[in-house]
Amino acid sequence: MTALFKQPLQNNLFIPFITAGDPHADSTIELAIALQDAGASAIELGIPYSDPVADGPVIQKASSRALEKGMNIIKAIKLVPEMRKKGLKIPIILFTYYNPVLQLDQESFFALLRENTVDGLLIPDIPFEESEELRVKCQEHNISFISLIAPTSSNRIKMIAENAEGFVYCVSSLGVTGERKNFDKSIENFLNEVKRYSNVPVVVGFGVSSKEQVEELSNISDGVVVGSALVREIERLGNQLMNESTRQEAINQFRAFATNFVS
Repeated sequence: MTALFKQPLQNNLFIPFITAGDPHADSTIELAIALQDAGASAIELGIPYSDPVADGPVIQKASSRALEKGMNIIKAIKLVPEMRKKGLKIPIILFTYYNPVLQLDQESFFALLRENTVDGLLIPDIPFEESEELRVKCQEHNISFISLIAPTSSNRIKMIAENAEGFVYCVSSLGVTGERKNFDKSIENFLNEVKRYSNVPVVVGFGVSSKEQVEELSNISDGVVVGSALVREIERLGNQLMNESTRQEAINQFRAFATNFVS
């Protein structure tokens, strides 16, 4: 089993999601550094994709913006060493759908991950039962394969949680990503069930969009994934991020916004 975090059972993890290339490549590098400075434990780097079935409208729009700027899976992976040169030390988890991996072919894909110091891999449209080949490849390259567990997983929870690497990504509710005002009351029972079997941190994502929600979830999980709220802020700051003379101020605003999700 590969270890994503230096300490195997950290609490209060903050794992932000950003889309590679939104609003452009240089900004993505600076935004990653800002997230580290804000207290991020790791970063999910999303690969823009034209048919993102698990993503809500905010992240879909970010993917469209990035694709229009020419971002793709190869360019996104090659951003990681540029982030390292700027001082990024926390793990990077590549979030991608399976089709871009297929287009590259697995050997080329994993060679790119290894060469560019990617730490983890999350592919939301591959069921755990069909992921064995990918998990073996990840282990060969010392990359953590991140597994998703949804509230509907029921009799699959034990199998997925016992085999989890890095952390278990628990989906807070059904549907696509996006900001939500509240969570179903059954989420605590769901997370406790996952914790029974997991030897890695149990993290909640899909819908975490406020400091109050982070505080609520910190009592029943090991951390949160925040995506749409951050991507919406990047959209708001987009023009400033694109302009070199105003970029630093926009980065400062983004860093301050991100600290709201650190418990």
